[in-house]
Amino acid sequence: MIDRIYAHMQAMQVLQKSQDITADNLANINTPGFKGNKVFYRMFKENVDGKEVTKSVPMQQINLNQGLLEPTGNEFDLGINGEGFFTVEQDGQMFLTRDGRFHMDQDGFLVNTQGAKVLGESGDIQLSEYFTNQGTSGVAPKLEIAKDGTISINETDVNKIQMVNVEDPAQLQRKGSAYFSVTDQEALTNSNVGTLMQGYYEKGNVEPLTEMVDMMRNMQMFESQQKAMRTSDDLLSRVSTQLGKF
Repeated sequence: MIDRIYAHMQAMQVLQKSQDITADNLANINTPGFKGNKVFYRMFKENVDGKEVTKSVPMQQINLNQGLLEPTGNEFDLGINGEGFFTVEQDGQMFLTRDGRFHMDQDGFLVNTQGAKVLGESGDIQLSEYFTNQGTSGVAPKLEIAKDGTISINETDVNKIQMVNVEDPAQLQRKGSAYFSVTDQEALTNSNVGTLMQGYYEKGNVEPLTEMVDMMRNMQMFESQQKAMRTSDDLLSRVSTQLGKF
């Protein structure tokens, strides 16, 4: 009977973990470049009081499926069509991201909405030529970003946006809602990266309907386990009471 209560408690813990992941996905529906988590379960065996017990442990995996590319008309907004990540530097650390909503700061550096500098193949991307050309001619300079990331101002190449991929997605560690990092820099590669689309940004890849269905299912299963646990506890109490009469 105690084993049954333990099994119910374990199932409730698993469902609570699944619910937390689903809630996080739903909370980031409108986060550009967000990659949702997928839940899967692994079976493990452990020794509990001399008995071998099989338990199910919820695991999470980052869903790297492509999000919808939304047109904005902003020449600094970029979306990756295919695999790969932008690289940005913030507080001395390099992060990977799919959020391509960029702009220029007051010093002419290309940065994201958090103020992190976007990295190019030759370091930080500074577009001071953009301001210079605008000031001399009075006409907005022509900023073009090619599909391979090459940045040109008035048809003069100035830098190239660095895009990387991860050979083993399991190496990715989530850092906030839009950042990732890897512990081993050798896991990064420049191959199999997608193409850039200027004037677009990638929306999060969370499917609201799917997540809501998962949330409702988790709640129903959790309530079922609660009722089953109460029933097992009542039976155990009755047995203990009856045995006390003898």
